[in-house]
Amino acid sequence: MLADDYDFVIGGDPDRDTVDLAVLDTRTGRVHAHLADAADGAGYRRMLAWAGEHAPGRRIWALEGTGSFAAGLVAFLVDAGETVVEVGALKRARGAKNDRIDAIRAARQALSRDIQGVPRSGGLREALRMVFACREGVLVSRTQAINELKSLIVVAPELLRAELRGRSLAAQLSSIEQLQIPAAAPVQDHLSLFTLQSISARIRFLSAQLAELDPQLLDLLKQHPAGPALLAEAGVGPVVAAQLLISWSHHGRVRHEAAFASLAGVAPLETSSGQNSRHRLNRGGDRALNRALHTVAVTRMRCHPETRAYEIRRSAQGKTHRDIRRSLKRALARRLYRTIETATRLHHTSIAA
Repeated sequence: MLADDYDFVIGGDPDRDTVDLAVLDTRTGRVHAHLADAADGAGYRRMLAWAGEHAPGRRIWALEGTGSFAAGLVAFLVDAGETVVEVGALKRARGAKNDRIDAIRAARQALSRDIQGVPRSGGLREALRMVFACREGVLVSRTQAINELKSLIVVAPELLRAELRGRSLAAQLSSIEQLQIPAAAPVQDHLSLFTLQSISARIRFLSAQLAELDPQLLDLLKQHPAGPALLAEAGVGPVVAAQLLISWSHHGRVRHEAAFASLAGVAPLETSSGQNSRHRLNRGGDRALNRALHTVAVTRMRCHPETRAYEIRRSAQGKTHRDIRRSLKRALARRLYRTIETATRLHHTSIAA
C-alpha cells in the first residue's frame, strides 16, 4: 500500500493545455492542496516547486493519461527524480465532475491499490509506437482506397469496366493510369475515369509510404534488445514484434508472464459458482496485443510442425479448434514474454559487464 511507503500522493488529471493536481495525505486521505497550471515546461517547474511546498518528504505522483496528455509531465518528473505511477481511466461516479475532482479521484484510486502501474517508457519504445501507429493509419487508408476502387469498377461504364475486371490490383492501377476515352464520350464516362485515376494515385502514394515505413520499423526492432529474438520466433514478423514490444514497454512494467497474459486478454476468467467450476474467455485487456498473439497462433497452426502436432493431439482429446487456439494464445503469451525478458536481461548484463 502507498500509505506504508509515502506520506503524500499527488493525483493528476491532465488535459491538452492544463494539468490539475491534488495532494492527499496517505494516512488520513485528506486533501491538502490543489493546483491547476499550464501543461508546458514552465508549468511543470511550478508544479514541482508547489509539490515541494505542499507535499514535502516522501511523495508519489499518480497521473492519468501518462501515454498522452501527461507524457511531457511524466518525462519531466522522472528526470527530476520523482516517483510516478499510472492511473487507468477513472470511473465516472454519479454526481459532480470537474478536473479538480478527477485529480482527487486519481490520487484516491492509487491509494486504494496494492500494485501500481508503471508509466510506459519513452525512447526506443516511443519511436516504435509512433512508426507503428503511422503505419497502421496508412494501412487502413490504403485498404479503404482499394475498396473504393473495387466498388467503382463494378459500376463504371462498360468501356472502362471491360478493361479492368478480373485483373490483379497492380494490373488495374497500371491500366487506369493509361486509360483514355474518346472526347465525344458522355461526361459521366469522363468523370468516372477521373475518379478512378484519382483513387489510383492515392493508392500509389499510400503504398509508397508503406514501403518507406516498413524498413524503419524493422531497423527499430533490430536496435531493441529483444527485437532479433522475437523475429527469430516462428510466426512473428516485424508488425507483431513491434506490437509485443509496445505493449510490454520495458522491464518492470509487466510483473510476470501471468500479468502479460492478463494484459493481452488471453488469461481465462474464473466464473465458478457452487458445485460448478468453470472459466470464460477474457474479452478485456489490450486488444491490439491480443490480435498480435492471434496472428502468431493462426500462422503456427498452419505451418509450424510443433504447433500442428499439438493441434492434432488436442483434437484427439475432444478439444475444438477455438479451444485449441485459445490455449495456444495463452502458451504463446508465456513464451514470448519470457523471450523478451530474457533477451533484455542478457543485454543489460552484457552492458554492466
